Amino acid sequence: MLKALLLLPLLAALLVAVLPARRVNLIRNVAAASAVLVLLGTLLLIAGFDHGQGGLQFFETRPWNPRVGSSFSLGVDGISLPMIVLAALLSLVAILASGSIRSGARLYFSLLLVLESAMLGVFMARDWSLFYVFWELTLIPLFFLIDRMGGGNRHRAALNFVLYTLGGSVFMLVALLLLYDAAPGHSFAMADMAEGARGLPLATQLLIFAGLFIGFGVKMPVFPLHGWLPLAHVEAPVPVSILLSGVLLKMGSYGLIRAAETLPAATLHLQDALALLALVSLIYGSVLAWRQTDLKKMVAYSSVAHMGVVLLGIATLSVAGLAGAVFQMVAHGLAAGLLFLLVGVIYQRTHTRELHEIGGLRSAAPRLTFLLTLALLASAGLPGSAGFIAELHVLIAGFERWQGGVVLLSIGVLISAAYALRVTGRLCLGQAMHAGTVTDIDRTELLGAATLALIIVFAGIYPAPLLRLSAASVRGIAALFGG
Repeated sequence: MLKALLLLPLLAALLVAVLPARRVNLIRNVAAASAVLVLLGTLLLIAGFDHGQGGLQFFETRPWNPRVGSSFSLGVDGISLPMIVLAALLSLVAILASGSIRSGARLYFSLLLVLESAMLGVFMARDWSLFYVFWELTLIPLFFLIDRMGGGNRHRAALNFVLYTLGGSVFMLVALLLLYDAAPGHSFAMADMAEGARGLPLATQLLIFAGLFIGFGVKMPVFPLHGWLPLAHVEAPVPVSILLSGVLLKMGSYGLIRAAETLPAATLHLQDALALLALVSLIYGSVLAWRQTDLKKMVAYSSVAHMGVVLLGIATLSVAGLAGAVFQMVAHGLAAGLLFLLVGVIYQRTHTRELHEIGGLRSAAPRLTFLLTLALLASAGLPGSAGFIAELHVLIAGFERWQGGVVLLSIGVLISAAYALRVTGRLCLGQAMHAGTVTDIDRTELLGAATLALIIVFAGIYPAPLLRLSAASVRGIAALFGG
């Protein structure tokens, strides 16, 4: 099943690449059909997943390069499975949101499908060498999607993104090689490297964890490793921004959870430092999001703040905190994907993303107004949305560990609410502009947006299924730290 999910987007990408370039609708339909099949496959994984088992499931492994100890190992647990479903869902939404792509459609949809396969591979890999291959593979389609399909400053944005990510990957690779040297039998298997890491001196573990944190922190991103994010979001096509914020950032936080699982002593030693960095990222991202007038930049900086919440949840090293971190990864992926989708809809109709140049959407586009208001308030953690459940878990876990220090989390939430209400009032209730040019959201756009909105509300009202999905795995990781 896991190999089939990995290969299906790649096979669809090959099929799209040989289709006639003028058959744009056929190309898009093939890509959408592939994304639907992958999503259905991930739902089958959930149906066959044992919630009470904290270890790996659907595990399969084959020797890849026995001389160096690498293997093609795939498996899922309660941490990776929600990320796989999120990647499949947002890949389908991104394809549905690509209706305006006509020129270069064959290259565009081929790259999107390759990107989907690489993202799934990151979350499925149970061998660090395979993980690294998929991690780097995501760079290739993203670079060309931004560089060939992006805005006026796309070349700089693509180069900036690749240099930041490659720079972080160098530190991650060195750290993995140090772990490989300590693993029994020189193996890249995650379990073997975790076993070898526990026998290393604390100083060496701290050095390795620092290398991994830089690599994963760039992708999350956390302050001060976030410099590539605003420019990449502004210049990338909207569907690419949906995947970039909704899934690619989660690769960093997912990798950090795996790093904590591999190096529990180092993580425990750096717990307070990680929490401090999380709170700085949270406040910094919230303040910068509040100051933006470009809607894409606002959502980009808000992602820095939300990833700060994820990092704080991981830093608690408790069951509640880790559960909140995983829940926030899903909640932010859904909310950010919905926001970027709706910002793209607004831009197509008004040809601007400047807040002061848009207004009065309520009368011209009531469905768009409703979905935009819901997305903004859900991003701010409105009770009844998925973000509220995640932030509540992290707040409780943080208070148990640091008491009054987590008041900064509340301040960040208040700032998020402030800019969400400001943007809602300006776009939906402000002076009407672009009279006669703004039409309501169409059926294809509504399908993707309404799906994300319904999941956000359902997860906020009834969070038990997602919490239960990751509960056993979260308990297993927290047990490494005495939780």
